[in-house]
Amino acid sequence: MPTDYVRIFDTTLRDGEQSPGATMTSAEKFEVARALARLGVDVIEAGFPAASPDDLEAVRRIAAEVGNPTDGSPVPVICGLARTTRSDIDKAWEAVQPAAHPRIHTFLATSEIHMQHKLKMTRAQVVERVREMVTYARSLCEDVEFSPEDAGRSDPLFLYEVLAVAIECGATTLNIPDTVGYTLPDEFGALIAGIIANTPGIQNCVVSVHCHNDLGLATANTLAGLMAGARQPEVTINGIGERAGNTALEEVVMALQTRRPIYHLNTGIDSAQITRISKLVSNYTGIAVQPNKAIVGANAFAHEAGIHQDGLLKNQQTYEIMRPESVGASQTKLVLGKHSGRHALKMRLASLGYDLEEAELDQVFVRFKALADRKKLITDADLEALISDELYQPRELFSLDGLQVACGTMGMPTATVRLRDPAGLMHVQAAVGTGPVDAAYKAIDAVVAEHVSLLEFVVHAVTEGIDALGEVTVRIQSQNGVHTLDAQKEIDQPRTFGGYGADTDIVVASAKAYLAALNKLLVATGKYGPAEKASMEFVTQ
Repeated sequence: MPTDYVRIFDTTLRDGEQSPGATMTSAEKFEVARALARLGVDVIEAGFPAASPDDLEAVRRIAAEVGNPTDGSPVPVICGLARTTRSDIDKAWEAVQPAAHPRIHTFLATSEIHMQHKLKMTRAQVVERVREMVTYARSLCEDVEFSPEDAGRSDPLFLYEVLAVAIECGATTLNIPDTVGYTLPDEFGALIAGIIANTPGIQNCVVSVHCHNDLGLATANTLAGLMAGARQPEVTINGIGERAGNTALEEVVMALQTRRPIYHLNTGIDSAQITRISKLVSNYTGIAVQPNKAIVGANAFAHEAGIHQDGLLKNQQTYEIMRPESVGASQTKLVLGKHSGRHALKMRLASLGYDLEEAELDQVFVRFKALADRKKLITDADLEALISDELYQPRELFSLDGLQVACGTMGMPTATVRLRDPAGLMHVQAAVGTGPVDAAYKAIDAVVAEHVSLLEFVVHAVTEGIDALGEVTVRIQSQNGVHTLDAQKEIDQPRTFGGYGADTDIVVASAKAYLAALNKLLVATGKYGPAEKASMEFVTQ
């Protein structure tokens, strides 16, 4: 690789999915992995195979299919995370082995606070464990990444020693995580520079950086690490992840692209696809992107101040340092309406990056025609919302078959829902609430009989106009707990799940989103069949 090339390591499917409520099903993870490959990501950390049988199977499918493309597209490295134990490393290797370019990523903490209170290990024991497990991982896989967890708070001299052992035992990539987002950019840059200058054999390895955003410095720290000589940033779409999140892929990529004269670094990312994948991940996780989020927020290229508008009309560069089109934020005004046929729809979806099977196209076409009867102009944003709502929903246990509401200033808001259960039986239930959405949710609760709390409810219009398609994202929390794996002991603890729905009727979209989140919860518990998420290990780096 050229010395000015930066490998983009995306961990949306692993660290990003650990964000509360962001758990994705196997099918959703596969679709995100396909989108990441199209985006041009060099390494996809597809999951933590030891977390559950479903996670292992999801990583294995991504390795077999996304890691072996048949269309001549670039082949990403498929990576699986493992603790420094033989069983974890064996599961990671089992999952990533089908990929053309597999990688095992193993980690062990090196900070005093982690070694003393979490690991209960001495420095000598940590060094010996690294020696043993990196050697074992390398005996299985030629590409091994090692991370000293909480490196940002570790003794640099001890880091040099541990990293030198990892290199000696066959590690090909050394990742330096600021696990708790503690360091400042100058500190982190100096840490990376010190590691490169003082670790024997590091010239034969790629130095990676993995920064968290607890102080809002993840992107700044990552860029400082790259400036100091690191050549692999570990990032997530929309910056999702543990606590305050991870470094956002879109921010790092566009900083390097916009300020290339400063960094002199290049990536293989097709930045025009950034907005599309941002929306996909937001829909799947149920985590809405804040309007003022850099690069992908709804207001990132919006201008209301008169002075700004005047400047833009005279020269776009007065108030925009990058063009919306460079991240795929522009909206094509190609007219699709009720007279458009399947071929026109198929071609438009293909241009947006959606290669649908005939059965999937038929499914979307029915919804497209129904929408076109209510909305004159169908935009790209409308189509993407339809795709997300129709094809990329979780396994449907309970489905909405009908909804009717009565509300207003007179009387009490009432909703009647008709739901189809997993056995195919119909249930009709009415309820009264503080508003139509509350009433609909209470009616759904009465049928599904699952105790949850609504944590977040977000609604927005996909496009302008009174006939706009509405999108709703929700996040719910289980009140009874979902079986999880914490450290080495089994416990029950509340889990959060996200849901997404789209419709021209915002109450219908709200009901769809709520049902999508409930279906994820029911799948996770295994109440109506094998659990897709029987257990989940929450791992930090």
